[in-house]
Amino acid sequence: MIQNESYLLALHSIDGLGPIRLKTILQHFQDPKLAWEANGEELLKLGIYKNIVKLLTETRKKLEPETYTKKIAESGIKWITVLDKNYPKLLAQIYDPPTVLYYKGKIDLNEKTIGVVGTRKITDYGKVVTEQFTKELVQAGFIIVSGLALGVDTQAHLTTISENGQTIAVLGGGLNNIFPSENKGLVAKITRGFGAVISEFPPDSPPLPGNFPARNRIISGLSLGVLVIEAAENSGSLITARLALEQGREVFAVPGSIASKLSKGSSRLIKNGATAVFCADEVLEELGVSNQSNYSGGSNLISQGLSEKEKKILECLGEEEIHIDEISRRLNFDLQKVSALLLKLEISGLVQSTGAGIYCKK
Repeated sequence: MIQNESYLLALHSIDGLGPIRLKTILQHFQDPKLAWEANGEELLKLGIYKNIVKLLTETRKKLEPETYTKKIAESGIKWITVLDKNYPKLLAQIYDPPTVLYYKGKIDLNEKTIGVVGTRKITDYGKVVTEQFTKELVQAGFIIVSGLALGVDTQAHLTTISENGQTIAVLGGGLNNIFPSENKGLVAKITRGFGAVISEFPPDSPPLPGNFPARNRIISGLSLGVLVIEAAENSGSLITARLALEQGREVFAVPGSIASKLSKGSSRLIKNGATAVFCADEVLEELGVSNQSNYSGGSNLISQGLSEKEKKILECLGEEEIHIDEISRRLNFDLQKVSALLLKLEISGLVQSTGAGIYCKK
């Protein structure tokens, strides 16, 4: 524990004292307690805005740092500060690392990590792709970092848990205000042995819209690279990808249908230089990371976990080449669902496309 850590947490609770301003204050005073007790003139000379100085002065009258810190601890929330030796090394490299990370659960933030993000309006295609990539990345020894949002984020967290992996959910509000509320159960699962839920915002902070770009820089900052699965042109995932590039991280995007609005953002990323990937092995190769599980997506391993619909598609294919429309007609399956299942089977190495919507067993 750093000296006078309670005073650092108290300073961190002041709205407007973000990472850059807090860094300036701490470098000047060296001791969080001295900074907390400093007079307004000293802070103004450091370039701290008058309204923030006023807020700090008012907060000091009603907040006692040690009592405040004890209350956080009693709620089951732990924290790590940028001054701690075990602060995440990757995150410490970015321009504005969070001064404090609050968390529940347990995880080594210095292990191999990769961000998996995408649309909230996930399609069958996006779900299949998210499951497949996440599964293989977990089997390769990666911790999956995402934002707990509905859609791709939620699917990435759930798949990680189903594979007995570790995941980090980064919030856009405080840990006492889980958002979206639908994922409170997921948060409980993650913190019971499957990773951690973290936030740079004080525990009682609401999940304000303006918080999420800041949240996104932590997702990318914690990760060796960011994988984008389904993103519309105005998707928040594109913010995460841009931040990842600014932080010198790799950005990967999974191609989608040119007819889908939810693939336009991904397509633009690829056009602007992101690496298009069709399987997790390509991500591993780009990152220069060996697959610790020696998992290659081979058919013998994958076929053991096929769903009934996937098995029926394989039976339908038999030894002949069949158009996707014909598969849909024979099995009476929705065409979009067939497309998603074929993609999963193709990624798994069981099926291959010969072009023009025609498929056969591999």
